Amino acid sequence: MANNSRKIKEIIDPQYAIEGAGVLLRRSFGPSRENLFDPFLLFDHFAFDKPTEGPPTGFPNHPHRGIETVTYMIEGNVRHRDSLGNSDVIGPGDIQWMTSGRGIMHEEMPKRGPSGIIDGFQLWVNLPAAQKMTDPRYQGVLSENIPTVEDDGVKVKIIAGEYSGVQGPVTEIAAKPLYMDISVSPEKEFSVPIPQGHNAVAYVFEGEGKFGIVDGDGGQNVPAINMVIYEDGDSIFVQTGKDHSVRFMLIAGAQIKEDIVPYGPFVMNTEAEIRQTFLDLQSGTFGQL
Repeated sequence: MANNSRKIKEIIDPQYAIEGAGVLLRRSFGPSRENLFDPFLLFDHFAFDKPTEGPPTGFPNHPHRGIETVTYMIEGNVRHRDSLGNSDVIGPGDIQWMTSGRGIMHEEMPKRGPSGIIDGFQLWVNLPAAQKMTDPRYQGVLSENIPTVEDDGVKVKIIAGEYSGVQGPVTEIAAKPLYMDISVSPEKEFSVPIPQGHNAVAYVFEGEGKFGIVDGDGGQNVPAINMVIYEDGDSIFVQTGKDHSVRFMLIAGAQIKEDIVPYGPFVMNTEAEIRQTFLDLQSGTFGQL
């Protein structure tokens, strides 16, 4: 383990919120001008597990500009359609990485799995000013095409970034992100290097483990459901006890270090750019060159 492994800066207790057309979710953080988690803007965990909630209606057609939206499913699926002509079903273990650029319209409609549960995550990633008006792009990757590395009780599904010499399928992202689904069996250890200066968080959604360990000492036991915010350093280290496994999403990326102005589904750098976005929507030129 590296001597400069990352300590815990903060642990966030996700708060319930309603988004879209009645979608219940847990939000760890959302877009703000303070941009505390640069380059990451939002992290939501959406889960439906009570039949009395009725059918989830989802996220009807809506616009995005200036960001990337990332949907990763654990159980159930999400039906996606967008103004680029993409139509897709994001099933268990699948990933959708959508770069909105200058503008895209899309809808995401969730559907319960066989057990009656929907479980998945949405991450928003900022785009630097130079790329906010770039061409929109859609990357959809099926679970079987996402590489998994398993070794000594640790299973790492690599969506973006690199682990143990294996590269994830989502590439050419400005923030140089690391996005991984990690499972650690009882009485095992996991570590991964993360460049200094990159922001890093871990979202614990199953079991519990010890996070923020430095030189074998310290750290804190973190149970699901919580988000760990890390201090700077060059790696992270996670350890499990004899009675618990842990599963978490590890997210890290290079800071863009630009002022942002978030407004609903848009994140730009100035208020004038937000006003222009609404003018483009009203004039019917949204997303066009």
